[in-house]
Amino acid sequence: MKLFGLIGYPLSHSFSRKYFTEKFEREGIAEHEYLLFPIAQIDELKKLLLDHPGLKGLNVTIPYKEQVIPFLDELSPVVEQVGACNCIKIEEGRLIGYNTDVIGFKQTLAPHLKPHHNKALVLGTGGAAKAVYHVLQELKIDYTMVSRTPSENTITYEMIDKEVIEEHTLIINTTPLGMHPHVDSAPPLPYAYLSAAHYLYDLVYNPDPTLFLKKGKEMGATTENGSAMLVIQAEASWKIWNAG
Repeated sequence: MKLFGLIGYPLSHSFSRKYFTEKFEREGIAEHEYLLFPIAQIDELKKLLLDHPGLKGLNVTIPYKEQVIPFLDELSPVVEQVGACNCIKIEEGRLIGYNTDVIGFKQTLAPHLKPHHNKALVLGTGGAAKAVYHVLQELKIDYTMVSRTPSENTITYEMIDKEVIEEHTLIINTTPLGMHPHVDSAPPLPYAYLSAAHYLYDLVYNPDPTLFLKKGKEMGATTENGSAMLVIQAEASWKIWNAG
């Protein structure tokens, strides 16, 4: 039995297990299983690996995309650049870190980009945000990081006014705000200043749409959620785990 899984905390709702279980059934992939491993601390990863010697690969989600890096034996060039890992290949006891968020985000963001989407607000500063920064840099899109707490490199939500919204026509939510079951929450933005020129992208996929995207659509903005990105990054993980 080849075993794969997802680490994070909490894991009350998982796209990954449903996706891979259905994939194995649909494609006739026998002797494969994908499980959820909700670990309360990243240190529990060591015991998890000992308890499940059949593990061949892991996906990594909130809050461990950055915390997992010290536990890895090797980093892909992208993980070294981004500073976050969401996919681990386990090969002869060695843990090799990859980032498939970068692949999924870039492929799903690009189709809706227009020339005027040249400045972005990135809501959140966690591991998923780091993949977003990397893609925006590759696409040569200037971005401003938004956090609940001010710092030298970020602005706070309170600093976002009409001028900031009008200047930044691409807004990307990398936070869990609005994720099931907290469907009535959304990033605290002055949504009234959005327009048809705006493109709102939410990495959250459940519910579809989130309140963030509903508010954007009401103002005529183009919207995209994280479901297509998840499919692409899941398939990229599968390729990594099965590469020779």
